[in-house]
Amino acid sequence: MKTRGYFGIGVEGISKPMNFGNLSRTAYGFGASFVFTVSPGRRIDAPPSDTARSQDHMPWFNYDSHENMLLPDGCRLVGVELTPDAIELPSFRHPTRAAYVLGPENGSLSPGLTEKCEFVIKIPTLFCLNVATAGAIIMYDRIQSLGHFADRPVRSGGPTESIATHIYGRPTYSGGKRQPGKKIRDRTTKVGSRGSEDAGPPQKDKL
Repeated sequence: MKTRGYFGIGVEGISKPMNFGNLSRTAYGFGASFVFTVSPGRRIDAPPSDTARSQDHMPWFNYDSHENMLLPDGCRLVGVELTPDAIELPSFRHPTRAAYVLGPENGSLSPGLTEKCEFVIKIPTLFCLNVATAGAIIMYDRIQSLGHFADRPVRSGGPTESIATHIYGRPTYSGGKRQPGKKIRDRTTKVGSRGSEDAGPPQKDKL
């Protein structure tokens, strides 16, 4: 299930600790690097729904407001909101480094936080889903699209071919020294032309 990059997931204005505990437990199961809350409606300590005790295994961050949010350099904020102009999840290319933020129960992302998001995506459903359920779908889609899995077969059922073994290239450096690279064709030479070393002696003009 190992994928390139990392991700975190959080909720703005969450008011039910059990929902956040469920989301955090699921995030830990999907390999999240961190979880967070933004302006929570009530204090989130150790919800009983987090049976995996995810806070013992990954950081939990709490931000008093979206203005105080701090993310790692290069981490791109992705809002999850059911709006007409949001990108549908099946058509979204997940960033390698991302932080996903969902809205509260019976509410939406605040305009200020939505403005901070580089992308806003939505799950194509008829109505809003439970916070933890929506988060699980987002994380599954990320793992499914960025993970290294065997291709789905055309017919119903499991894969018919195993995952191809990754072939690593030669090291660029060894012992502190740069290793010579493989010689490639000079791209400035026209294809089909003869180089100077095999062109032979120049021909005399015929009288």
